[in-house]
Amino acid sequence: MLADDTPPDAATPTFNLPTSAAEVTDSTRQAASWLDDNWQGWLIDGLRIVFIMLLALILRAVVRKVIDKLVARMGRPAEADNDHGVIGGLLANSGVVNTERRQQRSEAIGSVLRSVASFSILGTASLMALSVLGVDLAPLLASAGVAGVAIGFGARNLVTDFLSGVFMIMEDQYGVGDEIDTGVATGTVLEVGLRVTKLRGSGGEIWYIRNGEVKRIANMSQGWGTASVDVQVGYKEDLERVELLITEAAEQLSKETPYDELIWGRVKVLGVESVAVDSLELRIEARCTPGKSAQVSRALRLRIKAAFDLAGVKLKEEAPAAVPAQAAAPEILPPSALSDPSSARSLAAKPIATQP
Repeated sequence: MLADDTPPDAATPTFNLPTSAAEVTDSTRQAASWLDDNWQGWLIDGLRIVFIMLLALILRAVVRKVIDKLVARMGRPAEADNDHGVIGGLLANSGVVNTERRQQRSEAIGSVLRSVASFSILGTASLMALSVLGVDLAPLLASAGVAGVAIGFGARNLVTDFLSGVFMIMEDQYGVGDEIDTGVATGTVLEVGLRVTKLRGSGGEIWYIRNGEVKRIANMSQGWGTASVDVQVGYKEDLERVELLITEAAEQLSKETPYDELIWGRVKVLGVESVAVDSLELRIEARCTPGKSAQVSRALRLRIKAAFDLAGVKLKEEAPAAVPAQAAAPEILPPSALSDPSSARSLAAKPIATQP
């Protein structure tokens, strides 16, 4: 018989090795009595666990449904300029972001919210089920707290990158296809993640930048760009006539495809940027589609140059022709003591005789 010095509990069956029919009958009777005393508790605990998990799944479905509606509301364009509402205004950014970009950001934010909600609800339900089974949660929670602190210290950079990525997406600092300058690298955004941003550099290289390491971001693809052109003309040219030629050339360019969509508004001649001895430099600016300023600047230079050629505008004043210097008289050197007195050199150095 397996037994020790402690008296057996009345509610706990004792396991004896039966040696006779009476002992077998007694053991069967004890097992049936133990099952009869505990099956109700097992059933109640099982029903409580099922109820907890069912309630957690229902709550998770409801929360995910609310998050989906929230995401749809954030990604829906406003019917009017000031009709963003409280939720839509989070992604409005003063009308800078288009509908597609807002939908991408809202989907990313919704994915994060759904993951956090599922982890929180299902994790809490699991702990409640363990408590129903009689598991002591105090050591488990203490161990989880210590492990969380250790992981937090070890993965603090990962947490920083994750939080930075969440705020970058919410604030729409940049998106896929944008041309950005992060300080450490410049290029086109290929992928925006919660931890790492992937860029394609001008030389074809791919940069992987941790979001937590980015201190500043210059986005050249949001809002609008500025095409700036400096035009040099001769010092004596009529500036009013030159400005009229530039304006007409720019207006003609803005009416042609594809520049009718790239140039936004009227091209402006800001004025004289610098003055030199033989030329003047005018500054011209045009608001254009973001990322297309170089293309618009090249087209403006080409059209302005063609207009100047037709109108005969000089880019630089011609310098006056240099007057040739007169030939210097030959230098007459004194004759040598050994020279011939009758030579031309001696005769040229001979003093002229005075006339009587």
